Amino acid sequence: MSLESRWHPQSAAYPGQRSHASGLVVEPEFYLEDHGGRSFNLAPFFRYDAGDPSRTHVDLREAYLLLFGGVANSEWELRLGVDRVFWGVTESRHLVNIVNQIDQVEHPYKEPKLGQPMAHLTFSGDWGTAEVFGLTYHRARTFPGRFGRLRFPFVVDNDMVSYESDAKQWHLDVAGRYSRSFGPLDLGMSVFDGTSRDPFLILDPDRSGEPAFVPIYEQIRQFGLDAQVTAGSWLFKLEAIRRTGARNRVGVEEDYSASTFGGEYTFYSVSGSAVDLTLLSEWNYDGRRQYATNIFQNDFFLAARIAFNDVQSTEILTSILRDADSTGRVLTLELNRRISDQWSLRLEAITFQGIQEVDLTYLTRRDSFVELNLIYNF
Repeated sequence: MSLESRWHPQSAAYPGQRSHASGLVVEPEFYLEDHGGRSFNLAPFFRYDAGDPSRTHVDLREAYLLLFGGVANSEWELRLGVDRVFWGVTESRHLVNIVNQIDQVEHPYKEPKLGQPMAHLTFSGDWGTAEVFGLTYHRARTFPGRFGRLRFPFVVDNDMVSYESDAKQWHLDVAGRYSRSFGPLDLGMSVFDGTSRDPFLILDPDRSGEPAFVPIYEQIRQFGLDAQVTAGSWLFKLEAIRRTGARNRVGVEEDYSASTFGGEYTFYSVSGSAVDLTLLSEWNYDGRRQYATNIFQNDFFLAARIAFNDVQSTEILTSILRDADSTGRVLTLELNRRISDQWSLRLEAITFQGIQEVDLTYLTRRDSFVELNLIYNF
């Protein structure tokens, strides 16, 4: 359970937006297992937000039955129900991670995920790990409401969502991934065919006649590659995709490639202390450049993570995302520290600097914020 307070120091850009919001998050987890090892996992999610009613929501993050067994020299595992899947290795962006929809009202950049109904079959052995997914229902992305910050000039109306497929949200999406370690190299290759998780927004009157953004979800195909090489204190990372079927920023269908490449280096036991310092650097590139539908068209990411390795598990992460095509910068600072066995604290600050009209972040340029979380673990 977490108590949260978020404050926006600058006045709002759009009418009705509030400068302060507080709320409560509850994330219980339940686990049942029979004598044969078969198990059922349940992880509901609830958020109450006093500042933006659209941010108050309930979700089923996980609710799946887990079965497993062996075939020859390989093992299999089957998950049936609602689950979350993570693919990727980089820090600033997770390009290949496409199975679950983003819960956008939770955080503008950390990409928290909604639960996704699925059948997930995994085979693993000395030859690697192969995964196959059948995704049976599309989840629309969440967006802040009229009173919320970090939104567009007009709210996104999910009651008017539309799909390219005649099957709408019931289109059967499929995905697969193969991964294997080759010495210091961890390699993953993935494919997705189905309804995009990224909506294209068009301006249209809502049912009351007010202008609103209507989300459209197209049919896309994506091929992904993720790789990480470990060399002593160095980690070199790469994520790359090739996507077809999606519209660009001006609404024209455009096939494109995108990548995130970089690395990190850790200085262990700095000056003989228990402190570890990790420096990170990544380059994000989208082949559509100025027509990209995200803020990562040509951006450099620099960060430093300090782990104090004390009994309070204190960690500090600071970063800057710098647009190479403009003066736009997003600076972040995050502190995590345990207060007692049950209580912990997380403080986060995000500020937007030098944002120009050509930047997608221009729409949220006045939405820098400071957020404090008090977390209690039962």
